Amino acid sequence: MKFDIEKSDAQWRDELTADRYAVLREAATEPPFTGSLLNVNANGTYTCAGCGQVLFNSGQKFDSHCGWPSFDSCEPGTIIERTDKSLFRSRTEILCAKCGGHLGHVFDDGPTPTGLRYCVNSLAIDFDEEKS
Repeated sequence: MKFDIEKSDAQWRDELTADRYAVLREAATEPPFTGSLLNVNANGTYTCAGCGQVLFNSGQKFDSHCGWPSFDSCEPGTIIERTDKSLFRSRTEILCAKCGGHLGHVFDDGPTPTGLRYCVNSLAIDFDEEKS
């Protein structure tokens, strides 16, 4: 896949913390219930920690009790889905459409009308609180 932002592994390693590099560039998963953005309930936007692209807004976030920040939809055109056959099963991986960073997975078991649950690693995203 080609992305608008293409960098070498060395460049990504220089720009990201080791934990963020592991998640965004190596598809690692942070342990459940440990992410800094899990319990954020303020108004604002969630952006890719690799490139800053807006991915989600606070109105799309809900508590799924799964241990990771969850959203029922994404901002249009910001996420690419691909099949992930690791862990002996098929899941749908979600990537930032701008830089290709691994964000997490999307499942079709969400409780809202969309029926979706975008399950995202806190290390893969940043939160920009809306200023009042």
